[in-house]
Amino acid sequence: MGRRMFSGGEGPWEQDPNADAWWGDDPPFHVPVFVLTHHEREPLEKEGGTTFHFVTDGADSALEQARAAAGDKDVSIAGGADVAKQYLRAGAIDDVTVHLAPVLLGGGVSLFGDLGTDLHLKLTNVLEAPLATHLSYEVER
Repeated sequence: MGRRMFSGGEGPWEQDPNADAWWGDDPPFHVPVFVLTHHEREPLEKEGGTTFHFVTDGADSALEQARAAAGDKDVSIAGGADVAKQYLRAGAIDDVTVHLAPVLLGGGVSLFGDLGTDLHLKLTNVLEAPLATHLSYEVER
């Protein structure tokens, strides 16, 4: 998970008004979560089996730690475009789900821009909902 998905903040933790995350005392994950950040911090334990581990040595390290924690189970990668693009470039993603909502916030980061022509996606599902459309893709190699 990216730092901004965790808290919306960036910079030193002391300056982050949401440093305990968005989800309160019982986040929906119930598994170890590895948060990519540039700022060190001790793990944060929450109710329901969620412990946030803060990884400062890069996306490869976070994925390696997540795989070790998951054992033979799948690992999910969550976050914004910057996080997704790091793992897409590394070939570490098999499936992508994009939640498209008509919220106009101004700028943003392109999810698929500047990834080159080696990335090929096959649309596997479209789910329409009142507030968003959910698009699922298989990453073809």
